[in-house]
Amino acid sequence: MPKKSSGGGLTATQQAAKFLGVSVLAGAVLAGIALPAVGALGLAAKGSVESFDELPANLKTPPLSQRTTILDAEGDQIATVYSRDRTVVDLKNMSPYMQKAIVAIEDSRFYQHGAVDLKGVLRALNKNAQSGGVSEGASTLTQQYVKNVFVEEAGDDPTKVAQATQQTIGRKIRELKYAIQVEEELGKKKILENYLNITFFGQQAYGVEAASQRYFSKHAKDLTLAESALLAGIVQSPSRYDPVNDEAEAVKRRNVVLERMAEVGDVSQAEADKAKEAPLGLKVTQPKNGCITAVQGASFFCKYVERVFLSDPVFGKTKEERAKVWNRGGLTIRTTLDPQAQGSVQDSLKDHVYKSDKVAAAATLVEPGTGKILGMGQSKPYGYGKNETEYNFSVDASMGGSNFGFPTGSTFKPFVAAAALEQGKPPTQSYPAPYKMPYPQQVQTCSGKPWVNTNNETLENEAESEVGPFALREAMELSVNTYFVQMLGDIGMCPVVKMTDALGVVQGNGDKVPEVPSSMTLGSTGLSPLTMASAYAAFASRGMYCTPVAIESITQTVGGAKKSLEVPKSTCSRAMSEKTADSINTLLSGVVDSGTGKQAGLSGGRANAGKTGTTDERKNAWFVGYTPNLSGAVWVGSASQKVKMTNIYIGGTYHSQVYGGDTPGPIWRDAMTGALEGKEAPPFNTISIPDSEKDPKEDDRGDNGRGNDDGNNGDGNNGDEGFIGGLIDGGATGDTDGGVTIPDNLFQGQGNGSGGNGGGRG
Repeated sequence: MPKKSSGGGLTATQQAAKFLGVSVLAGAVLAGIALPAVGALGLAAKGSVESFDELPANLKTPPLSQRTTILDAEGDQIATVYSRDRTVVDLKNMSPYMQKAIVAIEDSRFYQHGAVDLKGVLRALNKNAQSGGVSEGASTLTQQYVKNVFVEEAGDDPTKVAQATQQTIGRKIRELKYAIQVEEELGKKKILENYLNITFFGQQAYGVEAASQRYFSKHAKDLTLAESALLAGIVQSPSRYDPVNDEAEAVKRRNVVLERMAEVGDVSQAEADKAKEAPLGLKVTQPKNGCITAVQGASFFCKYVERVFLSDPVFGKTKEERAKVWNRGGLTIRTTLDPQAQGSVQDSLKDHVYKSDKVAAAATLVEPGTGKILGMGQSKPYGYGKNETEYNFSVDASMGGSNFGFPTGSTFKPFVAAAALEQGKPPTQSYPAPYKMPYPQQVQTCSGKPWVNTNNETLENEAESEVGPFALREAMELSVNTYFVQMLGDIGMCPVVKMTDALGVVQGNGDKVPEVPSSMTLGSTGLSPLTMASAYAAFASRGMYCTPVAIESITQTVGGAKKSLEVPKSTCSRAMSEKTADSINTLLSGVVDSGTGKQAGLSGGRANAGKTGTTDERKNAWFVGYTPNLSGAVWVGSASQKVKMTNIYIGGTYHSQVYGGDTPGPIWRDAMTGALEGKEAPPFNTISIPDSEKDPKEDDRGDNGRGNDDGNNGDGNNGDEGFIGGLIDGGATGDTDGGVTIPDNLFQGQGNGSGGNGGGRG
């Protein structure tokens, strides 16, 4: 630190600095470097010294923003994201040619002068007077570094950037004082290192390492003389001397730098002349910024990771604090994404649904017991062109997904069954379950005020042949609507609310599932695939629900030092007893063995279970299933909820009617098969559920309700049209959603108003 004189006054150095501050300011005005008159800034000439003294003494240098690298669970790169593409390197990792070239062309007397170059000021004054304009400036490399610090601190705020670059006396005064400080504290080599790391080289490249990679696909330490001269020449005007877009202008500028290097003795004239003859030798690496560049279709997962970072308080108390850390970058984020699972998800989606189809598909895989998201993808790629989208259909609206999620149909029924079992109902519970019936006259809610069927709403099953009585196992396998509504009327809605709360089940907009029978049994409420996969994972882990997580660890690099950041952890809690979970596993195993989900069943003796779901007018079809070590949810439908999946081609296959078992089911099967290849195949803990007594009408029903293997038998085989008709306050009839007309480019995902009908299976 500078020492004061014994009398408390300024040292000789500081007095000289003050004198230089005023003198150079005057010289700058004369040289045409500072444009406005001093009076316009409120800095009268007589007050210049006082104003100089009043400036803060210390330049606060922000950490340089750098690229962030997002990795999968095995440490392989998924994508890089950055607001500034920069990799900070030490001076020893910069070519000596590069160091000499930038000094020669930007400030050849850098090692001879202090913060201000008086000879440079006089030279600029003389040349500008001769040219009649401003042909040469006088800012030293140190002053340029200070200016870049101001620009870096401004970030992407256009107002702050303008303030940091405006040609005013006030800014020149600030630069001057801070330059004096920087010279005293850092020394020449560190200033040069900092300058080469902070300055902009065009083509989105900040700092010499990023520039070297961009233009020559090599490290900065390996730059040749000609390459170094080219990069050094770009700095003065990155757009004008851009070698990618104007090779001739770039060559001329490079040769000016080479000639200057020869003039100051950095290289011989012969070396400079030889380098002038060399071709540019560009080997351009295109900028790869953002999640749109992610491998294996992981763009949506990448954006989910970004959303987690920007929304979770563990990374900062306010959204502004979190955004600042994210934009600063320098992060290495290791995620939970399993490359094998992710590849399998994308392969399955590609095989079964074309990106040009009228509908889309989304799939998410979650690990039971940990909440780790292992795979996440969809049929329409991430992007902004035709048949692309930036919306992630697998997640809630707050994380970049649908405004409401998508109605789940009968995949909601296992939650009702689990709630009933927790209430003491036996797994052999039987209900009359007629083909058609009115909703119960009233159903108890958590508030104590019962829901009342004031409009005498009715519901029905998929096929007229589906007439009870049914026990729970057969009702689950056939996805009998009237059975589960009767079960809800028996136990009330509060046990189901408690179960869904324990399983993290919320609507796509973050609200709780409404306490109305259509939502509480037949899936009229919009949910996301991630929500469903995570909830079903609790069945696989014998009743333990774990919140989903995407980030394993984060390392941040600041000023060359690395530190670990705290990351969000999964919170696991018991959602149901082991006995209840084992019972659900037994019931849902039957769905894929002989029920509506046969086409989704896994081969090779691997234990698996799941549930189908299809909604009114076949606007949504689902399959949600799991093994003991992996849970997955697949949704197929249109984001706008405008497409009815009848008489439709999906993935080149014609469907007269889409069912949960015949479209999302095979997607789930293939995605899970690939994800689990080579992995252990543990069994479920199951229970013994006695067969119910044969109903005398069963022979008459025959096979019509169950459907054959290819899902094309009868009028109800693998479907679960599911009554999603409304009973939601403010609902409307027909195709409006909650009484609101939604544009095609927005997501509806809610029930079809009151009066809807359907029934059926998945």
